[in-house]
Amino acid sequence: MVGFDEKKQRISTQLLLQKIYAALEQGETEFEVLSSGHHNIGGPLWTGDGSPLSFRVKNPGQRVGSFGLEGTEIVVDGSAPADAGWLNAGANLTILGDGGDTTAHCAASGVIRVAGRVGARSGSLMKHDPAYEPPELWVLKNTGSFSFEFMGGGIGVICGIDCEGYDSVLGDRSCVGMVGGTIYVRGPVRGLSNEVWLLDLDDADRTYLDQGLPLFLEKIGRPHLLESLLDFSQWKKIVAKSYEERNIHSRISIREFRHDKWVEGGIFGDVVVDDYAHIANLVNTGEDRLKIPRWQDKRFGAPCQVSCPSQIPTQDRINLLRQGKVREALELVLNYSPFPASVCGEVCPNLCMDACSRRYIDKPVAMKELGRLSLEAASPAPKPDSGKKVAIIGGGPGGLSAAWQAKLLGHDVTIYEADKEVGGKLRQAIPTERLPEKSLQREIERIKTLGIDIRTRTCVDSEMFSRLREEYDAIVIASGAHNPVVIPFPGHERMVKGLDFLKQINNGEQPKVGDRVIVIGAGNAGMDVCLGAYAMGARKVTAIDIQRPAAYQKEIDQVRALGGDIRWPVFTEKVTPEGLWTKDGELIEADMVIIAIGERPDLSYVPRKWLTDRGMMDVDDCGQVVRAPGVFAIGDTLAPGLLTHAIGTGREAALYLDEYLAGRQPVPIQKPQMINQSCLSKELFKPRNRGRFCVTDAKDETLRCISCGTCRDCSMCLESCPEGAIRRLENDDGTFEYVSDDNVCIGCGLCAGICPCGVWAMEQVV
Repeated sequence: MVGFDEKKQRISTQLLLQKIYAALEQGETEFEVLSSGHHNIGGPLWTGDGSPLSFRVKNPGQRVGSFGLEGTEIVVDGSAPADAGWLNAGANLTILGDGGDTTAHCAASGVIRVAGRVGARSGSLMKHDPAYEPPELWVLKNTGSFSFEFMGGGIGVICGIDCEGYDSVLGDRSCVGMVGGTIYVRGPVRGLSNEVWLLDLDDADRTYLDQGLPLFLEKIGRPHLLESLLDFSQWKKIVAKSYEERNIHSRISIREFRHDKWVEGGIFGDVVVDDYAHIANLVNTGEDRLKIPRWQDKRFGAPCQVSCPSQIPTQDRINLLRQGKVREALELVLNYSPFPASVCGEVCPNLCMDACSRRYIDKPVAMKELGRLSLEAASPAPKPDSGKKVAIIGGGPGGLSAAWQAKLLGHDVTIYEADKEVGGKLRQAIPTERLPEKSLQREIERIKTLGIDIRTRTCVDSEMFSRLREEYDAIVIASGAHNPVVIPFPGHERMVKGLDFLKQINNGEQPKVGDRVIVIGAGNAGMDVCLGAYAMGARKVTAIDIQRPAAYQKEIDQVRALGGDIRWPVFTEKVTPEGLWTKDGELIEADMVIIAIGERPDLSYVPRKWLTDRGMMDVDDCGQVVRAPGVFAIGDTLAPGLLTHAIGTGREAALYLDEYLAGRQPVPIQKPQMINQSCLSKELFKPRNRGRFCVTDAKDETLRCISCGTCRDCSMCLESCPEGAIRRLENDDGTFEYVSDDNVCIGCGLCAGICPCGVWAMEQVV
């Protein structure tokens, strides 16, 4: 089939396609097209019996292979213009020359291979429907600018052949708006979007390239290049930042809001809604009342509990202390976290304190001191043996939390940990100035004495993982994130990775530092690195960031107290032997530059199809791997988070797998709704030591905790009811409740108004 008629005159694209359709009807499946710029060759075509189609095309026009379907093979002898493989839906397109602009634009499936270069915006808007294989774009040389713009899924492989002297094999401003997919690149990369990470390859990446490169080179006729391309030290991969990593919003002060954000003349709605209804008789009872009181103990969650990723109900803990049940109060926390002293009491940023209602009166309840009270508490008694076996991959805080909870539920638990001891970043990365070794060791010993089998120095690979799936009834993936992120500034090879630096310190290796140290990243991990640098002998440490430091204020204060400087916004241009150059042309002199902007998980031991386009575990609302029932994932394998996030998701995973092992379908845990501050009568509480607040005994916090949303049994409602309508009832199980007699209550609302905890509420009569 040719694109010319019998008189060697060029026919139109429409007529050429009609000839192809007619030949298809006659059973033809192989086509040779001598084109002269004809469009859309090899597009959405198929045969009735599913026979494969093949096209050999010379001199095509735009959109060769556009809308190509599975079973279609297209080979272009030479180069192709713009939009080659546009909206590819499964075809295999091989271009034996260069590809034009927007090669593989909007591709959704199939494989596009290019023996040369591709133009601007190639790979843009690639996407992946999980019901089909991801689209792939293989390029031997390099891309034009804006490559992989708004990429949402799929795989790109840029080999960087014949690109010596190039600043970047991805052109300028690559990966703008990228939200998914993976790009493998060999050669220099500059000008990447801030929405992506440039990472080292893991075992799964190397396996993918090792299997794919020979076929690619065979298809384009370049098998002699295989040896040089299999040098994986020259390769990197690019993945999109997660939503959480890209959307870090810093709180601003009221002053900043007034000066920078306030819009004068704005209209604000009334904050109090009143129906202004006229009540004819104020002493009605029963059904004649306009509103009736409801005792709704625990209907809402306390701000501390709701904001705590581990869901610790501190209001219940303090109520037990009020009743003199000290042992029960201290052991209660262990049902939610095995680390009340080392995490809650030492290193947690205590989101519970930031949310505490007491801060509106004087200072938040002293959660750290309360946590330390449970250091020596005995573990709860496990349930009877279930006969089920659970494997935990990773012995960090999340894995230990999952193991602890699963053991308490009666399951036989084994932890597989690659390091010489469990503890994860608690042991490896947090300075002892912040986390006393005695505290951590005591709580790890409590976990061990529960009877959990811990196997250290055991690195789980894909082969071992397959074996664990056969041997265990459920698996929890808790291997954390230990691959530091490095931004490819010029000179980035001079930088030290922050996590590796902290691990060396905590391992007793005493890494050498210079007098002047720069830390890129001013989050909590960055502050830990600053402390570590000072501990190793640095004289001056400067932390820089492109935004307001994400570290908590107490971490920042600790670094500044040692003489550390924290600067923002500072944008890095390059790193040289003299130090760090900013994009403003300033040289910040340094003997050592450490980067601490986050880590990514290494999940090369699980099947690639279990991962999201961002390389994280793909789980349902119950933390169960979508493609693998009985396998659950937690912590940093899902998204970057705090230690307490890992502990919380570890507990939830244990609850979900308990349901799974019982033969029931896990149901997402519903978090309690936070009580509104307007429900609390905070004026009943007197401020205490507002100027120089000091906690000498954590048990005294029983006097300060408001017990938001949970009845503290103060009986103020009973004593203040003018009609004597309220009674206190004790139940057979030792619990209590307050009830209002509808035949006596007049609906005055005094009980709701005086309740300090927000437990009584007035409801409209329907």
